[in-house]
Amino acid sequence: MPETTAMLLKNARRLGRGNLNDVLIRGGKIAAMYPSDGSSPNYGSWRNTPEVYDLDGRYLLPGLWDHHVHFPQWVAQRRRLDLSESCSGAHVLETVRATARTSDAEVLVGYGFRDGLWPDRPSLAAIDAVESVRPVVLVSADLHCGWLNTPAFERIGRPMTSSGLLREDEFFGVINQLQNSDELTIAACRDAAAAAARRGVVGVVEFENADNPLQWAQRVESGVDQLRIIASIRPDRLDAVIDHGLHTGDRLDSQGLVTMGPLKAVVDGSLNTRTAWCWEPYPGMDQGTTGAYGTETVSLTELHGLMAQAQAADLGVAIHAIGDRANSVVLDTFAELDMSGTVEHAQLVAAADFRRFGELGLVASVQPEHAMDDRSVADLHWRGRTDRAFALASLASTGGILRFGSDAPVAPLDPWLAIASAVYRSRGDDEPWHAEQRLGIASALAASTRGREEAGVGDPADLVVVERNPLTASRDELREMPVAATLLAGEFTWFNL
Repeated sequence: MPETTAMLLKNARRLGRGNLNDVLIRGGKIAAMYPSDGSSPNYGSWRNTPEVYDLDGRYLLPGLWDHHVHFPQWVAQRRRLDLSESCSGAHVLETVRATARTSDAEVLVGYGFRDGLWPDRPSLAAIDAVESVRPVVLVSADLHCGWLNTPAFERIGRPMTSSGLLREDEFFGVINQLQNSDELTIAACRDAAAAAARRGVVGVVEFENADNPLQWAQRVESGVDQLRIIASIRPDRLDAVIDHGLHTGDRLDSQGLVTMGPLKAVVDGSLNTRTAWCWEPYPGMDQGTTGAYGTETVSLTELHGLMAQAQAADLGVAIHAIGDRANSVVLDTFAELDMSGTVEHAQLVAAADFRRFGELGLVASVQPEHAMDDRSVADLHWRGRTDRAFALASLASTGGILRFGSDAPVAPLDPWLAIASAVYRSRGDDEPWHAEQRLGIASALAASTRGREEAGVGDPADLVVVERNPLTASRDELREMPVAATLLAGEFTWFNL
């Protein structure tokens, strides 16, 4: 072997194997594995002997991925007014009022309200009564809706609504117009990436509505280098990416951390905002009412054209579909184009459509923690259909490929939460919700590691070391899994050995 800098992880325990191994890392990859019985080569004869770290029987796993994030929103959310515990519109406004008294922010931004179960309704008059001088923008937890006051409407130049709400396309982009300049500093991004590494994360798939390929290459060059990034684009940037000759998988930065990702198109809305596009109307809404079935945000013709354009340019596609009608339409389009790709969310699926994920070779990129957040909303607004909501076992049983994510900031950027929710379908004092949709722990881990079931020779040394055996951990032990170290290409991004 060439005599280059190397690392030796001694006494590593791999899942499902009884013996301990010494793992040699060279050139950013796993170069060799030997039983920890003294049979390893004599590294002392090398010019550059390996750095040795004794894992002392800790568990060595492939590094974890979050397959769906809005990283800039996650960074910003950590600095915004927290509305996640609000149980009504009045409760939200009490929180805003208390903060407005002491905050000197030019724009007051809150995040995390879920109005699907509120007993009252938002209004422009109510939010103006709390703050009428500076702009206030309150972002829903699903990022599909915002509650604005009059100064905010005036700042962005949009017509006011009596509710103060903007939904879907009307809201997307508003938050970028009102972004506080101190929310997305390099230091803030690096802190958030470091926090992800502390939970064993080695990579994320970025779905922010921004110029992700350019912005992430710049962030990495500026020192945000703890994660691999797959950088998606939205339809408004598709022509520019094609003109630049970029293809999915292309390297975008000098360190090889950022790669070109898929085209993302959004076909419908969300459950909590009641804009997910469904075959049946939402309870209490007349079938003839606009929006009774949710919202089709991209026409079938436009979707077909976008996917075909991406396919011709060797770009992957990731299509947001939450309601069962949206999923049916997306599956139809994949079949018509004889195209593979990813369905993002797949929260409500028609019974006849589960098998098509496997038949078409599609990836279902799902967020198991959302099932815990939204189970009560689903019981209300998808009443009688929740046996096929967040139906992970049904998706997996028909050959569909699962990938787990958080949709951060919708849920925390922590794959252990997703793994625990997939395996146990409960948290806190709640009973398991549709326990028939539970996954086995091995399947849940694979969905969080891009399909890598274990670390092997020749693999990238993107690894996580944990204190407990995930195969035997309880629900809360999984959720709180102690991470001893995380490595990216053989370099520690988190170390607590």
